[in-house]
Amino acid sequence: MKTLLITLLSLLPLLGLAQQKPQTPPAYQLSTHILDINQGLPAAGVTVRLEKYDPAKKTWMAVAEKTTDAAGRIGDFLPTAGKDGTQQGIFKLTFLTKPYFAAKKQESFYPYIEVVFELTDGAHYHVPITLSAFGYSTYRGS
Repeated sequence: MKTLLITLLSLLPLLGLAQQKPQTPPAYQLSTHILDINQGLPAAGVTVRLEKYDPAKKTWMAVAEKTTDAAGRIGDFLPTAGKDGTQQGIFKLTFLTKPYFAAKKQESFYPYIEVVFELTDGAHYHVPITLSAFGYSTYRGS
């Protein structure tokens, strides 16, 4: 009898009868990642600036400046805010690539890379770049 009761209780989540834990929104709405495709490795130590466009003033406002970690990532840009936990608008990430390549004693063409994008909802946005000394690519990641 005890075994039967334990078995039935373990099936409750499958039946949707157990209390579901509510999903908490991500603490940060934006992340980025840089992959150095010359080396096939993450680009660590690259400074990245985040700015938001002010359409009334037609200027960019500084939001944050961070440095990629050993995995080439910044996972904590743009904390969620506001009554619905979202930040919306036009943003720009500026990747300061010249110092990265200079540290590797490598000539490069782009001293920095600007990626402009628009956040329209509370979803998490991942804006990575693949990087080489003479080119780059970006996309909306997940």
